[in-house]
Amino acid sequence: MSSTAVYPVGAVDAPESPRPLLPSALQRACIAAKVASENKGQDVLVLDLRQLTPIFDFFVISTGASRRQVHTIVEETDAALRAVGDTRAGIEGYEASKWIVQDFGDVVVHVFDADTRAYYRLEDLWADAVKVDWENEIE
Repeated sequence: MSSTAVYPVGAVDAPESPRPLLPSALQRACIAAKVASENKGQDVLVLDLRQLTPIFDFFVISTGASRRQVHTIVEETDAALRAVGDTRAGIEGYEASKWIVQDFGDVVVHVFDADTRAYYRLEDLWADAVKVDWENEIE
């Protein structure tokens, strides 16, 4: 008869499954910005909000020229962040495609069409946030 260890959920002796080490929030925000840029996103920004709110650390903001491009930026961002071990907690606005928000916990990715970005002006709303030079951070 073979003995198989059974561990109750949360047991101290239960072996933990290895999780890949997740890059920092800054690194993941820069990855998202790079993906937006590589997919022809316009006016790509990374805002550091750590000194302004405890809710999240970074906003990534970009503009797509068409519904298809907005969707591509969103889908490619999700794939790139999944590839480094991140998990998207939520997504809003995908059907309307005017403003799609992806929630990665400490990183929030906003992809707008041009009119909606001009209307909401998130970068003005969060004007006190530090703009990250994401291109130099990636190198």
